[in-house]
Amino acid sequence: MESSRVQPLGPDLAHTHPRPVHWLATAAAVAAVVAGSSLVQPSDAKASGTAPHTVAAKAPDPRAARYPMDCGGARPDVVDRGSGDLDGDGQPETVAVVRCHSATGTPPSGVYVLSPGERSGSTGGKGVAPRIVATFVDPKEGMSIRDFAVRGKKVSATLLGYSSAKVPRCCPDLQRQVNWQWRDGKFVLSALPVPGSV
Repeated sequence: MESSRVQPLGPDLAHTHPRPVHWLATAAAVAAVVAGSSLVQPSDAKASGTAPHTVAAKAPDPRAARYPMDCGGARPDVVDRGSGDLDGDGQPETVAVVRCHSATGTPPSGVYVLSPGERSGSTGGKGVAPRIVATFVDPKEGMSIRDFAVRGKKVSATLLGYSSAKVPRCCPDLQRQVNWQWRDGKFVLSALPVPGSV
């Protein structure tokens, strides 16, 4: 029978064995994501601002968005993406996982929800960048993303983090599976139980 304990992601080193304090740190980080997403998310909540039952639009292209990340003047890499009508308004949104380009190490990721940019008469609706309507993970939180998926109206991912500043940035030693779903006019984060917990 397999053990239900969490397996370390890296080599079997003493500092990589999860302890209660590590899970408290993970819980605090997830709580920060929840609090941050409720503060960053605009009050107009509907991702596209378009009335329901309109003609379906093309999902926003995450490569055309402008992300609030400092990558030393370079554009962030879109490392994963998924689209769907997340808020039930009849228009598709795109969720993008982005990070600064790096040949080595694991730079922190950002996870953003995009809706089509607002068209104006001056541009004729062309060349309008998608609009960020919610931030699921801010790169400042120092997390990486794995197992990202958009299925129907649910976005899921595994958040990877670090129990201390001494853990090498290549080898996150904490993980937590989470889901985001649209409820009561906003995106709500729910964390799945930690493996091996009661």
